Amino acid sequence: MSEMNLVFPARILRGAGVLAQLGSVAASLGKRALLIGGNQALRAVEKDVQAQLHTADVTLLAQEWFGGETSLSQIERLAARAATLQADLIIGVGGGKSLDTCKAVAAQLGLPLITIPTIAATCSAVTPLAIRYDDNGNFYDIFPLPQAPAAVLIDSELLASAPARWLAAGLGDTLAKWYEFRAVSRLHPAREGNALSSLAHSKICYDVIAEHGPQAYQAVLQGESSAALDQVLDAIFTWAGLTSLMSNGAHAAAAHAIYEGFTFCDKTREFGHGLLVGFGNLCLLALENRPDAELLAEMKLARQCGVPLMLRDIALLDEAELALVIRESVHAPDMAMMAEPVTEASVLAAIQRVEALAAQV
Repeated sequence: MSEMNLVFPARILRGAGVLAQLGSVAASLGKRALLIGGNQALRAVEKDVQAQLHTADVTLLAQEWFGGETSLSQIERLAARAATLQADLIIGVGGGKSLDTCKAVAAQLGLPLITIPTIAATCSAVTPLAIRYDDNGNFYDIFPLPQAPAAVLIDSELLASAPARWLAAGLGDTLAKWYEFRAVSRLHPAREGNALSSLAHSKICYDVIAEHGPQAYQAVLQGESSAALDQVLDAIFTWAGLTSLMSNGAHAAAAHAIYEGFTFCDKTREFGHGLLVGFGNLCLLALENRPDAELLAEMKLARQCGVPLMLRDIALLDEAELALVIRESVHAPDMAMMAEPVTEASVLAAIQRVEALAAQV
């Protein structure tokens, strides 16, 4: 008989102002907290975090920059810092790399973790895995963790105040859940319950974004929270997270492989995971030889959600840089999940087709 091992976050709170519940949530998990995050994220929430922990009689031991990369050296540094301080709770704030680092630190020490995303760029806040890089930012691996966050606080007011490009990244990354799982299912048809559940959640992600994504993106361009934003936050964090959880991570394909290729180029590495995945989505559809009409419809949705349609919207790459991105994407493990073999020539042709169609959108 096969063994199943699903790891879920214990509690997810989403809504305007839920950061005000941090104190009570933290007090139920520990008494000595270490706050870790990106520099901008720490500045955005430090006063609220300090006030919440003080009111709940939880000691804030220190706050630490996550280090800039989810790398083995940064994870070891922060784990040593938490152990020295005798922390019994980690609070992570920021985007995907910051939260992945915090998850790895908490798992290494066996400590509970509260995640507070300050941008809605990925589903990292809820998932029990970390995408690790080397210290230079090159993709290293996808590392499964034995635990998920004990609590996730998704404050829509906080996320509405972040730059809109990060919501666009979250929309692009979450659309990939459907595009990629559908592609993977051609090679590995979903027949058992967990895979069928993951496939269903990935379609929910797509349907919610198709209906609410453009309105949510427009609201965040104005710095406003909205009902549409709440809907897409559920898709980005909860439904996308469930897609990953129920598939045990085996749902990524060409879109993430192309992103992984971009991490090997200095010009594109820091552009934004979900924005690069979003461009990769369109290349995936081209690799599947889907009709022009379908690509144009999906490209229109991508544009309405702030996802780039052309390489020049990402960076101006010379021939050698583009060849590097393509070569590394073809060699990325996720590319092997495509139903048909993918070559460097076919990725280049897919990019060229997407760029040619972009002029019609």
